[in-house]
Amino acid sequence: MSRLAIITDTDAGLPFELAQRHNIVQVPINVQFGEESFRDGYEIDNQTVFARIDREKKLPTTAAPAPGQFSQAFEQAFAQGAEEILCLNISSEMSATYAAAHQAAEMFPDRRVEVMDTRSVSLAQGFMVLAAAKAAASGATLDEARAAAENIRDRTFFFGALSTLKYIAMSGRVSSLAAGMAGMLDIRPILSIKEGKLALLEKVRTLSKAWARAIDLAAQSADGRVIKQMGVLHVNAPEAAQKFETLLRAALPCPQDILVTEILPGLAVHTGAGLVAVVLVVA
Repeated sequence: MSRLAIITDTDAGLPFELAQRHNIVQVPINVQFGEESFRDGYEIDNQTVFARIDREKKLPTTAAPAPGQFSQAFEQAFAQGAEEILCLNISSEMSATYAAAHQAAEMFPDRRVEVMDTRSVSLAQGFMVLAAAKAAASGATLDEARAAAENIRDRTFFFGALSTLKYIAMSGRVSSLAAGMAGMLDIRPILSIKEGKLALLEKVRTLSKAWARAIDLAAQSADGRVIKQMGVLHVNAPEAAQKFETLLRAALPCPQDILVTEILPGLAVHTGAGLVAVVLVVA
Protein backbone atom coordinates (compact mmCIF):
# COMPACT_ATOMS: atom_id res chain seq x y z
CA MET A 1 0.00 0.00 0.00
CA SER A 2 1.11 3.58 -0.69
CA ARG A 3 2.14 5.70 2.28
CA LEU A 4 -1.13 7.55 1.62
CA ALA A 5 -4.30 5.43 1.79
CA ILE A 6 -7.43 6.47 -0.10
CA ILE A 7 -10.77 5.48 1.39
CA THR A 8 -14.31 6.28 0.29
CA ASP A 9 -17.84 4.88 0.60
CA THR A 10 -19.86 2.75 -1.81
CA ASP A 11 -21.95 5.73 -2.90
CA ALA A 12 -18.89 6.65 -5.02
CA GLY A 13 -20.15 4.15 -7.57
CA LEU A 14 -16.76 2.62 -8.38
CA PRO A 15 -16.75 -0.97 -9.64
CA PHE A 16 -15.02 -3.11 -7.05
CA GLU A 17 -12.38 -4.41 -9.43
CA LEU A 18 -11.48 -0.85 -10.47
CA ALA A 19 -11.27 0.28 -6.85
CA GLN A 20 -9.09 -2.69 -5.97
CA ARG A 21 -6.75 -1.96 -8.90
CA HIS A 22 -6.17 1.54 -7.50
CA ASN A 23 -5.98 0.40 -3.84
CA ILE A 24 -9.19 2.24 -2.96
CA VAL A 25 -11.16 0.96 0.03
CA GLN A 26 -14.95 1.43 -0.16
CA VAL A 27 -16.78 1.38 3.16
CA PRO A 28 -20.33 0.12 2.52
CA ILE A 29 -23.56 2.00 2.99
CA ASN A 30 -26.09 -0.13 4.88
CA VAL A 31 -29.30 -1.29 3.17
CA GLN A 32 -32.02 -2.42 5.55
CA PHE A 33 -35.18 -4.43 4.97
CA GLY A 34 -36.88 -4.32 8.35
CA GLU A 35 -34.50 -5.96 10.84
CA GLU A 36 -32.25 -7.31 8.08
CA SER A 37 -29.18 -5.25 7.24
CA PHE A 38 -26.94 -5.76 4.22
CA ARG A 39 -23.62 -4.20 3.21
CA ASP A 40 -24.12 -2.24 0.00
CA GLY A 41 -22.60 -4.06 -2.96
CA TYR A 42 -20.89 -6.68 -0.80
CA GLU A 43 -23.95 -8.57 0.42
CA ILE A 44 -26.77 -7.33 -1.80
CA ASP A 45 -27.21 -6.19 -5.41
CA ASN A 46 -29.84 -4.27 -7.36
CA GLN A 47 -31.42 -7.35 -8.90
CA THR A 48 -32.12 -8.74 -5.45
CA VAL A 49 -33.18 -5.37 -4.03
CA PHE A 50 -35.71 -4.47 -6.71
CA ALA A 51 -37.16 -7.98 -6.91
CA ARG A 52 -37.83 -7.73 -3.18
CA ILE A 53 -39.21 -4.19 -3.47
CA ASP A 54 -41.63 -5.27 -6.19
CA ARG A 55 -42.64 -8.32 -4.16
CA GLU A 56 -43.10 -6.54 -0.83
CA LYS A 57 -44.28 -3.18 -2.26
CA LYS A 58 -41.98 -1.39 0.15
CA LEU A 59 -38.61 0.31 -0.13
CA PRO A 60 -35.73 -0.60 2.16
CA THR A 61 -34.08 2.12 4.18
CA THR A 62 -30.45 3.09 3.85
CA ALA A 63 -28.07 4.19 6.57
CA ALA A 64 -24.63 5.71 6.63
CA PRO A 65 -21.82 3.45 7.78
CA ALA A 66 -21.30 3.58 11.52
CA PRO A 67 -18.16 5.39 12.72
CA GLY A 68 -16.86 1.97 13.74
CA GLN A 69 -16.94 0.79 10.13
CA PHE A 70 -14.72 3.69 9.12
CA SER A 71 -12.40 3.31 12.11
CA GLN A 72 -11.93 -0.35 11.21
CA ALA A 73 -11.01 0.64 7.65
CA PHE A 74 -8.59 3.29 8.96
CA GLU A 75 -7.00 0.84 11.40
CA GLN A 76 -6.52 -1.74 8.66
CA ALA A 77 -4.91 0.85 6.35
CA PHE A 78 -2.41 1.83 9.03
CA ALA A 79 -1.71 -1.84 9.78
CA GLN A 80 -0.89 -2.37 6.10
CA GLY A 81 1.70 0.39 6.14
CA ALA A 82 -0.15 3.61 5.37
CA GLU A 83 1.18 6.69 7.13
CA GLU A 84 -1.72 9.01 6.28
CA ILE A 85 -5.32 8.59 5.13
CA LEU A 86 -7.54 10.68 2.89
CA CYS A 87 -11.20 9.67 3.09
CA LEU A 88 -13.48 11.17 0.42
CA ASN A 89 -17.20 10.87 1.11
CA ILE A 90 -20.58 11.48 -0.46
CA SER A 91 -21.86 15.03 -0.01
CA SER A 92 -22.78 15.87 3.56
CA GLU A 93 -25.95 17.41 2.12
CA MET A 94 -27.17 13.93 1.18
CA SER A 95 -25.91 11.60 3.87
CA ALA A 96 -24.53 11.32 7.39
CA THR A 97 -21.61 9.32 5.94
CA TYR A 98 -19.20 12.27 6.03
CA ALA A 99 -20.08 12.93 9.70
CA ALA A 100 -19.51 9.25 10.57
CA ALA A 101 -16.11 9.25 8.85
CA HIS A 102 -15.15 12.48 10.59
CA GLN A 103 -16.11 11.00 13.95
CA ALA A 104 -13.99 7.94 13.20
CA ALA A 105 -11.02 10.13 12.25
CA GLU A 106 -11.12 11.67 15.72
CA MET A 107 -10.37 8.21 17.13
CA PHE A 108 -6.84 8.55 15.71
CA PRO A 109 -5.56 11.76 17.34
CA ASP A 110 -1.91 10.83 16.77
CA ARG A 111 -2.31 10.02 13.07
CA ARG A 112 -3.27 12.19 10.13
CA VAL A 113 -6.69 11.14 8.87
CA GLU A 114 -8.35 13.79 6.74
CA VAL A 115 -12.01 13.47 5.76
CA MET A 116 -13.18 15.31 2.67
CA ASP A 117 -16.74 16.27 1.81
CA THR A 118 -16.82 15.79 -1.98
CA ARG A 119 -20.12 17.69 -2.27
CA SER A 120 -20.96 15.08 -4.86
CA VAL A 121 -22.26 11.56 -5.33
CA SER A 122 -22.01 8.49 -7.52
CA LEU A 123 -19.36 8.49 -10.21
CA ALA A 124 -19.01 12.28 -9.95
CA GLN A 125 -17.64 11.47 -6.50
CA GLY A 126 -15.91 8.38 -7.85
CA PHE A 127 -13.85 10.29 -10.41
CA MET A 128 -12.63 12.55 -7.58
CA VAL A 129 -11.64 9.47 -5.60
CA LEU A 130 -9.80 8.03 -8.61
CA ALA A 131 -7.91 11.29 -9.09
CA ALA A 132 -6.76 11.18 -5.47
CA ALA A 133 -5.77 7.52 -5.74
CA LYS A 134 -3.73 8.08 -8.90
CA ALA A 135 -1.99 11.01 -7.24
CA ALA A 136 -1.22 8.89 -4.17
CA ALA A 137 0.18 6.10 -6.32
CA SER A 138 2.55 8.58 -7.95
CA GLY A 139 3.89 9.66 -4.57
CA ALA A 140 1.76 12.74 -3.94
CA THR A 141 1.31 14.09 -0.44
CA LEU A 142 -2.11 14.08 1.20
CA ASP A 143 -2.57 17.76 0.40
CA GLU A 144 -1.60 17.16 -3.23
CA ALA A 145 -3.98 14.21 -3.54
CA ARG A 146 -6.79 16.27 -2.07
CA ALA A 147 -5.99 19.09 -4.52
CA ALA A 148 -6.12 16.60 -7.40
CA ALA A 149 -9.63 15.57 -6.35
CA GLU A 150 -10.79 19.15 -5.85
CA ASN A 151 -9.32 20.12 -9.21
CA ILE A 152 -11.84 18.07 -11.15
CA ARG A 153 -14.91 18.77 -8.98
CA ASP A 154 -15.92 21.93 -10.84
CA ARG A 155 -15.24 20.24 -14.16
CA THR A 156 -17.47 17.25 -13.47
CA PHE A 157 -21.12 17.09 -14.56
CA PHE A 158 -23.90 14.59 -13.90
CA PHE A 159 -27.17 14.23 -15.82
CA GLY A 160 -29.56 11.34 -15.32
CA ALA A 161 -32.98 10.39 -16.66
CA LEU A 162 -35.46 8.55 -14.45
CA SER A 163 -37.49 5.92 -16.26
CA THR A 164 -40.29 5.93 -13.67
CA LEU A 165 -41.54 7.78 -10.60
CA LYS A 166 -42.83 4.52 -9.13
CA TYR A 167 -40.02 4.14 -6.59
CA ILE A 168 -39.90 7.79 -5.61
CA ALA A 169 -43.66 7.58 -4.96
CA MET A 170 -43.06 4.57 -2.71
CA SER A 171 -40.56 6.66 -0.74
CA GLY A 172 -43.17 9.34 -0.14
CA ARG A 173 -41.08 12.06 -1.81
CA VAL A 174 -43.89 12.53 -4.33
CA SER A 175 -47.49 11.43 -3.95
CA SER A 176 -48.73 8.26 -5.60
CA LEU A 177 -51.33 10.36 -7.43
CA ALA A 178 -48.67 12.70 -8.80
CA ALA A 179 -46.52 9.76 -9.84
CA GLY A 180 -49.50 8.12 -11.51
CA MET A 181 -50.35 11.27 -13.41
CA ALA A 182 -46.72 11.63 -14.47
CA GLY A 183 -46.81 8.04 -15.69
CA MET A 184 -49.91 8.67 -17.79
CA LEU A 185 -48.28 11.78 -19.24
CA ASP A 186 -45.04 9.86 -19.80
CA ILE A 187 -43.03 12.38 -17.75
CA ARG A 188 -39.35 11.56 -17.27
CA PRO A 189 -37.45 13.76 -14.79
CA ILE A 190 -33.85 14.84 -15.44
CA LEU A 191 -31.56 14.77 -12.40
CA SER A 192 -28.34 16.67 -11.79
CA ILE A 193 -26.08 17.58 -8.87
CA LYS A 194 -26.65 21.08 -7.56
CA GLU A 195 -25.04 22.55 -4.44
CA GLY A 196 -24.16 19.13 -3.11
CA LYS A 197 -27.58 17.58 -3.69
CA LEU A 198 -29.27 15.42 -6.30
CA ALA A 199 -31.74 17.84 -7.79
CA LEU A 200 -34.66 17.64 -10.22
CA LEU A 201 -33.44 19.75 -13.12
CA GLU A 202 -36.21 19.36 -15.69
CA LYS A 203 -39.25 17.28 -16.59
CA VAL A 204 -39.33 15.85 -20.11
CA ARG A 205 -42.02 13.93 -21.99
CA THR A 206 -41.03 10.37 -23.03
CA LEU A 207 -37.93 8.43 -22.14
CA SER A 208 -36.28 8.89 -25.53
CA LYS A 209 -36.57 12.68 -25.22
CA ALA A 210 -35.23 12.51 -21.66
CA TRP A 211 -32.17 10.64 -22.90
CA ALA A 212 -31.70 13.14 -25.70
CA ARG A 213 -32.01 16.02 -23.25
CA ALA A 214 -29.47 14.50 -20.85
CA ILE A 215 -27.04 14.17 -23.76
CA ASP A 216 -27.76 17.74 -24.86
CA LEU A 217 -27.05 19.02 -21.33
CA ALA A 218 -23.80 17.06 -21.30
CA ALA A 219 -22.79 18.68 -24.59
CA GLN A 220 -23.67 22.14 -23.25
CA SER A 221 -21.59 21.48 -20.13
CA ALA A 222 -18.60 20.41 -22.19
CA ASP A 223 -18.96 23.61 -24.23
CA GLY A 224 -16.40 22.53 -26.78
CA ARG A 225 -13.83 21.44 -24.20
CA VAL A 226 -12.16 18.05 -24.39
CA ILE A 227 -13.99 15.39 -22.40
CA LYS A 228 -11.26 13.75 -20.32
CA GLN A 229 -13.37 11.10 -18.57
CA MET A 230 -16.87 9.80 -18.99
CA GLY A 231 -19.08 7.29 -17.26
CA VAL A 232 -22.48 5.81 -18.06
CA LEU A 233 -24.46 4.80 -14.99
CA HIS A 234 -27.56 2.69 -14.70
CA VAL A 235 -29.79 1.04 -12.13
CA ASN A 236 -30.69 -2.52 -13.04
CA ALA A 237 -30.74 -1.56 -16.72
CA PRO A 238 -27.57 -2.80 -18.50
CA GLU A 239 -29.16 -2.96 -21.96
CA ALA A 240 -30.47 0.61 -21.62
CA ALA A 241 -26.98 1.73 -20.57
CA GLN A 242 -25.49 0.19 -23.72
CA LYS A 243 -28.02 1.98 -25.92
CA PHE A 244 -27.41 5.25 -24.08
CA GLU A 245 -23.65 4.87 -24.57
CA THR A 246 -24.20 4.41 -28.31
CA LEU A 247 -26.23 7.64 -28.43
CA LEU A 248 -23.56 9.49 -26.46
CA ARG A 249 -20.80 8.38 -28.81
CA ALA A 250 -22.86 9.48 -31.81
CA ALA A 251 -23.52 12.92 -30.34
CA LEU A 252 -20.32 13.84 -28.50
CA PRO A 253 -16.55 13.54 -28.96
CA CYS A 254 -16.33 10.95 -26.20
CA PRO A 255 -13.11 9.51 -24.84
CA GLN A 256 -12.22 6.09 -26.20
CA ASP A 257 -12.91 4.40 -22.88
CA ILE A 258 -16.24 5.06 -21.17
CA LEU A 259 -16.76 3.52 -17.74
CA VAL A 260 -20.13 1.77 -17.78
CA THR A 261 -21.18 0.79 -14.30
CA GLU A 262 -24.19 0.22 -12.08
CA ILE A 263 -25.17 2.49 -9.21
CA LEU A 264 -25.15 0.34 -6.08
CA PRO A 265 -28.31 -0.27 -3.98
CA GLY A 266 -27.40 2.24 -1.26
CA LEU A 267 -28.06 5.02 -3.74
CA ALA A 268 -30.17 3.17 -6.31
CA VAL A 269 -33.16 2.73 -4.00
CA HIS A 270 -33.52 6.52 -3.96
CA THR A 271 -33.70 6.82 -7.77
CA GLY A 272 -35.37 3.56 -8.74
CA ALA A 273 -34.71 0.91 -11.35
CA GLY A 274 -34.23 2.06 -14.92
CA LEU A 275 -32.21 5.19 -14.23
CA VAL A 276 -29.59 5.97 -16.89
CA ALA A 277 -27.07 8.77 -16.39
CA VAL A 278 -23.90 10.29 -17.81
CA VAL A 279 -21.00 11.72 -15.82
CA LEU A 280 -18.32 13.66 -17.64
CA VAL A 281 -15.10 15.39 -16.63
CA VAL A 282 -13.97 18.12 -19.02
CA ALA A 283 -10.54 19.67 -19.51
